[in-house]
Amino acid sequence: MDTKLLELLVCPVTKGPLVYDREKQELISRSARLAYPIHDGLPVMLETEARTLSDEELGL
Repeated sequence: MDTKLLELLVCPVTKGPLVYDREKQELISRSARLAYPIHDGLPVMLETEARTLSDEELGL
């Protein structure tokens, strides 16, 4: 994931910051409790494509 691109991207739901999870190839929005997938190096920034994060995944 290009770091400059990551700096520009925000969560489409909350407009908050995203954290890159290299292992799962996802962009994490803690405030929205969503993980956006990355396919072939391109983030899929659609709420309908994101998966909901559990309390355990968020460390709660």
